[in-house]
Amino acid sequence: MSESSAPLPYAGIRVVEFTHMVMGPTCGMLLGDLGAEVIKVEPIDGDSTRRLLGSGAGFFPTFNRNKKSIALDLKQPEGVEAALRLIATADIVSENFKPGTMKKLGLDYDSLKKLNPRLVYVSHKGFLPGPYDHRTALDEVVQMMGGLAYMTGRAGDPLRAGTSVNDIMGGMFGAIGAMAALRQREQTGAGCEVQSALFENNIFLVAQHMMQFAATGHAADPMPSRISAWGIYDVFTVKDGEQIFLAAVSDKQWLIFCNALGLEEMLADPRLKTNNDRVLARDWMMPILRSHLADRSASELSAVFEKNELPFAPITRPQDLFEDPHLNASGGLAPIRMNDGSTSKVPLMPFTLGGERPGVRLQPPLLGEHSDALLKEVGYGDQEIAALKQNRIAVGS
Repeated sequence: MSESSAPLPYAGIRVVEFTHMVMGPTCGMLLGDLGAEVIKVEPIDGDSTRRLLGSGAGFFPTFNRNKKSIALDLKQPEGVEAALRLIATADIVSENFKPGTMKKLGLDYDSLKKLNPRLVYVSHKGFLPGPYDHRTALDEVVQMMGGLAYMTGRAGDPLRAGTSVNDIMGGMFGAIGAMAALRQREQTGAGCEVQSALFENNIFLVAQHMMQFAATGHAADPMPSRISAWGIYDVFTVKDGEQIFLAAVSDKQWLIFCNALGLEEMLADPRLKTNNDRVLARDWMMPILRSHLADRSASELSAVFEKNELPFAPITRPQDLFEDPHLNASGGLAPIRMNDGSTSKVPLMPFTLGGERPGVRLQPPLLGEHSDALLKEVGYGDQEIAALKQNRIAVGS
């Protein structure tokens, strides 16, 4: 947001996060985008996502903007002491380590609330308290056990969703919980612990399929083999092997669809009169439609559907989105510093405040980039800071 804009809603809130990977960092990123000062406490060697390859190579620049970095060795008492001094200045502590890790360090909620009863403490876990809470969870683990992989893949071939849906949404719910706890603190004067978990997030995502069974008595089929609620709602392979998703989800849209594509005979067919008729006729109707559209290009069909206000979508690869005209024209992408120091673009939060997208105020931090300044702020002198760095208890520039 521009300097002339209204202050961001969480300006003045300080967050100290002990997070890594995706779930915990997402929570801090959201709060940071909304104006909070987010201090990322990293191990001496840095968050491991700074060094990941393959599908993890983009984790750090994606989820760690608008944060400051301090690197501390929490295995040493002096490192824990520095962390406690920072926490004493915080409104929120956020963590996503294995159960018991923060307690061993004396940085769990029960310990910290004695020092600061107003503290909001956000724990991001695999499972909320219950029989599973001792298990180690990953996004893929909970997708498999929570029904999402079953719904995404073909029958007999469970498949995880193509992004870290539970990690990202779990972090979002952690941030929402923190916001609720801050509001509650305004009313009561006391902080509280917030817990967000991958498994329960996944169950929230598949609730519609659970409730479909409750409402109908029929189990939901995996998405590739489901009976669609709409007659025209599918991916079509068209000219030159391109693919495009096309839909007509109402009787009015069916009328427009047929007229736009020269399908007057199908429009007049009494077997295709209503949407439910078309759902039941898909076995013989869809081959006719596929044949009719096969020689048209994806761009031609896109133009026809856009002109007639019908739902459509070319099949796009993630890397193509950097050049998407809508994202670029609407301010949906912002410059970001990558792990190797190069610059790319990153998607911003998918909402506006006063017509503007919350932007990047701080680039993803270098390891320990803010260690010296933060240590000075909580009372360390230059010689003390030098000693911490010499003994590898802290790392900073």
